[in-house]
Amino acid sequence: MPTLETIKANIRENRRISAQEALALFASNDLLAMGEMAALANERKNGKNVFFNVNRHINPSNICVNRCAFCAFYRTADQEGAYTLTTEEICHRAVEAQASGATELHIVGGLHPDLPFPFYEETLSALRRAAPDLHIKAFTAVEIDYFSCISGLSLEQVLERLKAAGLGSMPGGGAEILVEEVRRKICPEKISGARWLEVIATAHRAGLKTNATMLYGHLETVADRVAHMEMLRDLQDRTNGFQAFIPLAFQPENSDLKLGISGTSGLDDLKTLAISRIFLDNFDHIKAYWVMLGEKIAQVSLAFGVNDLDGTVIEEKIGHDAGAPSPQSLTKSAIIRLIKRADKVPVERDTLYRPLASY
Repeated sequence: MPTLETIKANIRENRRISAQEALALFASNDLLAMGEMAALANERKNGKNVFFNVNRHINPSNICVNRCAFCAFYRTADQEGAYTLTTEEICHRAVEAQASGATELHIVGGLHPDLPFPFYEETLSALRRAAPDLHIKAFTAVEIDYFSCISGLSLEQVLERLKAAGLGSMPGGGAEILVEEVRRKICPEKISGARWLEVIATAHRAGLKTNATMLYGHLETVADRVAHMEMLRDLQDRTNGFQAFIPLAFQPENSDLKLGISGTSGLDDLKTLAISRIFLDNFDHIKAYWVMLGEKIAQVSLAFGVNDLDGTVIEEKIGHDAGAPSPQSLTKSAIIRLIKRADKVPVERDTLYRPLASY
């Protein structure tokens, strides 16, 4: 098993670490040593800058043909709490967001059994007309694959039509854990990990930047986490299309997986974020999604290799339906205060990480 000293030497010399070395880090409880390594790796890329943006989440519908065991968001059409927003309602939220200073819409939803592909094209076009200043980051790889299935179009055709309608980039959801053995247990009806990677690679070739996520703290092992990250690192070597990696702490409270699973600890959260920064040397940004981590762990993570806190979010539903105890939004001033109190420089960015202002 590799030693911490060997791994530290690799980080100091800016050498890529192996999967075995990442596993050695997970096996260690020397959290401060990991934080030191991750902070060095991050400082090389980002200095003291910590990015955030002013964004609005919109989830058009929670009706979904998939019934993932970890998900507390989905509903069937006849279930209590099921909803579908109209294009007009989505545009109204976008106009409010633009008026409040947002620069991004983050749009993901369920795989609706009845909405045709043109609905999504028309919604993007309507959003572009209603709120032309907002960048539209929308649709996970799972949704893109579904659009291909219901339309009979290839992935390339789906992406080109969505781009023409106004799609600017894609989020990183739906990755969960890419290892198939785990995926069959937590989301058997969802596309395979290999298909997720194929859709993302196709998006990158189409000129769309994406993020990548990892849902951890459920049935996976640390070896599964490392395998997941290695698949992402390999794809990034080929496409350079990923912007940020976002580890998502599993929220068990309202999930079908809740029995026997207590969720993640602060120690696990910080270790996972730090190892992500150390291992994913070809990703520029590691994001602490404060919605699932909570504000305090997210703030501490800025000393463990993290350089992005997401944004103001506004009306986040997926994590909160699962039981996330964090607020449903943070003000811009609250985010700036969190970053400054960690002795970092707050940098407001757009979706493509172009700086808009420093504070």
